[in-house]
This record gives sequence, structure tokens and C-alpha cells, in this order.
Amino acid sequence: MSVLKRLASDTAVYGISSILSRLINYVVMTPFLTRLFAPEEFGVVTDLFVYAGFLTLLFTYRMDTAFFRFGRNETDRDRVFATSLLAILATSAILAVSLFLFSDVLARAMYYGNHAEYLWWLAGIVGLDALCMIPFARLRLENKPFRFAGIKLINILINTITLVFFLKILPDALKNNSSSWLLQLPQPTSRVSYVFIANLLASGVTLLLLSPVFTTINWRFDTKTFREMYKYALPLLIVSIAGMINEVLDRTLLKFLLEGNVQERMAQVGIYSACYKLPTLMMIFTTAYNYAAEPLFFSHADRSDAPTLYARSAHAYFLVAAVGMLGILLFTDTILLQLIGKDFRGGLAIVPILLLANLFFGLYNNFSIWYKLKDKTSVGSYIAIGGAVITLIINVLFIPKFGYMASAYATLLCYGFQCVATYWLGQRHYPVAYPIRRMAVYVAAVFGLYFIHHIIKINSTNIDNSAFATQLIANFTLFILFIITMFYFERIRAGGLFYNLKKA
Repeated sequence: MSVLKRLASDTAVYGISSILSRLINYVVMTPFLTRLFAPEEFGVVTDLFVYAGFLTLLFTYRMDTAFFRFGRNETDRDRVFATSLLAILATSAILAVSLFLFSDVLARAMYYGNHAEYLWWLAGIVGLDALCMIPFARLRLENKPFRFAGIKLINILINTITLVFFLKILPDALKNNSSSWLLQLPQPTSRVSYVFIANLLASGVTLLLLSPVFTTINWRFDTKTFREMYKYALPLLIVSIAGMINEVLDRTLLKFLLEGNVQERMAQVGIYSACYKLPTLMMIFTTAYNYAAEPLFFSHADRSDAPTLYARSAHAYFLVAAVGMLGILLFTDTILLQLIGKDFRGGLAIVPILLLANLFFGLYNNFSIWYKLKDKTSVGSYIAIGGAVITLIINVLFIPKFGYMASAYATLLCYGFQCVATYWLGQRHYPVAYPIRRMAVYVAAVFGLYFIHHIIKINSTNIDNSAFATQLIANFTLFILFIITMFYFERIRAGGLFYNLKKA
């Protein structure tokens, strides 16, 4: 099997768990939560998971990527695995206990009043997920995508089922006194806690499913190996923290910088977060692609044609991402808006901005392979810090006046900068012939078709069924036209992906 075919195959398998996770999140849980929770409650959930993202980085400090780098040879793999996992176990225990001890103070500082239990659940979730990180990385490195996807799917199903039980079945049973044993269960003071309890249970089961790998290795901590891994991973940790700032800190800044009382600000955070989920539908493919691509790129770094492989991989990624981007643009105001409650739809204007931002982010992930292969991860940290500075400045200066629209544009400018900077430096240190002009033409075509769609768009809130059907037909026509045109250029014209593969 060729490398690109294997990449496509593994991406599809990894995508099963990613797609199902996002589909359950968007098609089931987002409509469920945005109709059950008030915007301010949904804002609390979103805000806490922002902190979870940062805590995960502190608990794991990018040991997964270091594991790919130092564990790619089978003779070293067990030693690297044991060392990285023992390190994460020790630091996670320290951080989780610290978070628990200072939960009261932190809860008040974060505007959660007497709900210190939110941070207890958060510490447990992040600690368990941190212990799962290296075993999952090993499955990826050893090319076991089916086992990886299967465990991820079980996590998703447990999380979803328990959440529905806690937020729907249990309250109905308590209301009707229909089940005596349910009445004996302890009840949290806030139903927001159920979201985190469900996640905690799912994370615990995931760790149990991964536990067999722990019995197959020699548990020995190698100090020299850890120093090498930590030195390699530290700049990547800075990259990831800066990336997390770029991706999710805007929701926390909105909470502190918007006008109004705490409840009004959290409502705006909830609206922004709900609409933010629509552009990240495109990230389903990006996530699956990255799961497959990163270990594969390291494994083939010594090939003479590696730059060509990376160029074609980025080209293939872009084509799928562009199709997904256009699909979301065309169907947001007819089909996809049904995924969020009516009280949350005021933020749909951010969707086109964040779609373009996510496209830049996906390309940035492709372009950044050069500094990981060249062990110049410090360069990546400088670029990420630059993006974080852009994010912070724009949000701090413009949120008070423009609200969450400022956050959307900050995300776009940040990822645009990182994409351009990484590409420009990469061409000087590790030249790869990415088809930049062809990509630019496709982006222009996507927004050109979206502009046409916008001109002929019918107000979906005031139309009958026949007009709605006409709108859908027009959208599908534009969508299929783009796919056919793209297929023609990629298959027939020189420079196209399928053309180059055929000639190779």
C-alpha cells in the first residue's frame, strides 16, 4: 500500500471516532443542551472546558509528540513509553491534588461562587485523560487505528448515555417518583455538574480499556531519556499553550471583558460557543488527518521523496477541507442552524470568518512538519507566541466594542499569521513544493460561490416548503458544480493531485 493510500485509509478509520464524536456532539448533544440549558449555563460548561484544554497541556506537556520522535524505533519504544507515562503519572497526581486543594479560591476567582465541585470534576477528567494520552499515542505509532477508534467510540457512547441519563431520565424519574432507587442517588447542587460527571465516568472506562498495555512493559524510568524528551517537547508545549490561547481563550476573555453583569456575559459566551461549533465541523477531518499523518510523517522522514509526499498530503487535505468549508457555508442558514437552539442563533455571522480561520489552521499543521523533523521546535514556539499575542491584543482592545465578532476576527488573523509564517520559514529550511496558487484559486472559488448563494438566499424563517426546497436545490447545485470543477482540474490539468499521482 502506498503511503498516501495508507494515510487515506488510516484517516478514514481515525475519522470514524472523530466523525461520530462530532456528530453526536452537534447532532445530538448540542441541540439537546442548547434547548435544555439557558445560554448562561451553556456558557459555564464551555468556559470550564476551556480551562480543561489548558490543564490537559500542563498535565501532559506534549509527551505524546516526543513519544513519536523518540519511540519510532521498536528497540527504544518500551523504554520511552514507560518513561513518558511515569512522568505524566507523577505530574498529574501533583497537579490534580493542587487543583483540588485550591478549588474554593479558584471557583470564586472564576465567578463560580460556591461551586468548587466543578473544579473537582475537572481535575479528575484531566488527570484520567492525561494517563490515556501515551497509550493512545502508542496505538497510533504502531498503526492500530481500529483499536484506537474502538476505544474512542466507547468513550463517546458512555459519555452520551450517562449525560442523557443524568439530565433527562433522572430528573423525569425524580419528578414523577417513578423509581425509588433513583431517589437515593446524591444530587448535585447544579445540573451543570452532570456534564462533568458524565465525562469523568467515560474517561475512567477509557483508562480501564487501555490498561492491558501497562502490563506488557518493563516499568523503569530512564532519566536520560526523559531529559531528551522534555527538551524536545518543551517548545511544543509553548506552541500548544499559545495554540490553546488562540483557539479557546476568547471565551474566557468574553466573560471578563464584555459589558453587563456576569449572567449577561455568560449568555454571550454561550451564544458564541454554540455558533462556534458549526465551523469546527470542518475540524472533524482535520483531527482525523492529524491522527494519521503525524506518526506517518515521522516514520517516512528519511525517504528521499519525503518533501513530495508532504506536498501531496497537504494538497489532498486541502481539497477535502475546501469541500467541507463550502458545504458548511452553503447549508448553515437552512440545515445546520437547526443544530442549535433558537436562543443561540444570533451569532451565526461568525461562521464564514471561523471557517477560513480553520482552513488556515489545517494548513499550518501541514506546514509545521518541517520544524518537528529538523528538531527546531523552538521556531514553532516563536510563531505560536506571535499568534497568541495577536489573539490577546485584538480581543482585549476590541471585545468591549464589538463583542464576539472581535474574537472571530482575532482567530482568523492569528491562524493566518501562523500559516504564512510557518510556510515562509519552512521554504528556507526544508523546501516543499506546496501548490499554493492552486489552493488560493480554490479558496477564491469557495467564497465566490458563497457570494452567489448569499445573493439568491431566501430568508429561511419566512418561507414556505416549496421555497425552502428551491433554496436547497440551488445550494446543492452550487456545491456539486464546485466538486465537478475541482475534480476536472485535479484529474486532467497538470499540477492536479490525481494527475500527478497518475504520472508518478
